[in-house]
Amino acid sequence: MFGSSRKNIGVIGLGIIGRAVSAHLRQKGFQVFVWNRTPRPVPNFVGSPAEVAELCDFLQIFVSDDKALLETVERLSEKLRSRHVVIAHSTVAPDSMRAAAEIVERRGARFVEAPFTGSKVAAEKGELVYYVGGSDEALRDARPILEASGKQIIEIGVIGRATAIKIATNMVTAASVQAAAEALALVRALGLPFDSFVEAMQGNASYSTTLAMKVPKMIEHDFGPHFSVKHMLKDMEIANQLGLSHHLDLGVAAVARDQLLEQLQSGHGDEDYSAVARKYLPDIHWRTQGESQTAAPEAQRDAGSVAPASASTPSLAGLEEPGPTQENGDSRTGDIAVSTSPNRELKETTQLRRGFLSQLLRRGRRLLKQPVSKE
Repeated sequence: MFGSSRKNIGVIGLGIIGRAVSAHLRQKGFQVFVWNRTPRPVPNFVGSPAEVAELCDFLQIFVSDDKALLETVERLSEKLRSRHVVIAHSTVAPDSMRAAAEIVERRGARFVEAPFTGSKVAAEKGELVYYVGGSDEALRDARPILEASGKQIIEIGVIGRATAIKIATNMVTAASVQAAAEALALVRALGLPFDSFVEAMQGNASYSTTLAMKVPKMIEHDFGPHFSVKHMLKDMEIANQLGLSHHLDLGVAAVARDQLLEQLQSGHGDEDYSAVARKYLPDIHWRTQGESQTAAPEAQRDAGSVAPASASTPSLAGLEEPGPTQENGDSRTGDIAVSTSPNRELKETTQLRRGFLSQLLRRGRRLLKQPVSKE
């Protein structure tokens, strides 16, 4: 156990993860000071990031994106001294993480990158897995802080590498959930019971902790945020940009990005990223085993005939940038129940049918452009 001589910890960003990490630090006996763009009624809430730096030697940053991370370290920079260790937990582009490190290190402070895997449930249990990068000295000093909320710390190497690994792992996560959504659509279109699919998957080599968590919630239409659409979309955008910069065709990551973008544009950006299932399962009501899972034939045809995503994806540049209060979870919403009102269901079903008709029109145009056979 640590004695009373342990140093103060500052947490910047009180979203789902930041709140949970703060609680674990306090439980382990650390003195914790916090700041959030939107004031919160929590112990030791201070007035600015600079004030956190004045009070604390270790600074954990839980913000959502590249812009927020760089703005935060800039606001801290004037107060940073050699005693400080700045631990950045954001999932951002590797270049952004390196730029943040440079700002911190110019002031003589030390920098650790520590993106993590594990969302709301893992954070609440203190079971995050941190991917870390930085100097040996900085990692040694940061380890007790990370152990307070994590079950594993994986050292990756120099700054930027841990962030790249986190993006790569999220590519697999997003693709798995997207594939599961499409599989559920096929199961439903064929009139098969979801229980049989779930049981079959549990014995399948591709089954994972992610699918164990997400598939039942997709069937239930429970999209309370554990890791939001907008944050996974940001990560898939980074993945595709990295792919382009290295001349890689990341087709699966591009599809995952497009489907997440569609959900964001439909107003579901704050929901869990498993909300991609909305496109394929727009009117599910089944809550318990044995209930009827037979949909109207027309709805089944619609669910099985969704037009593919466009190869031309709108730029994210015009989207609202999340502020410094947001991080890899969701900063402003808790576990919420998603409305399944008849009006919403009717709207979603109508949108799906329009997509089906658009596909038929496109096929018709292609047929008209083909030359007529002379046989």
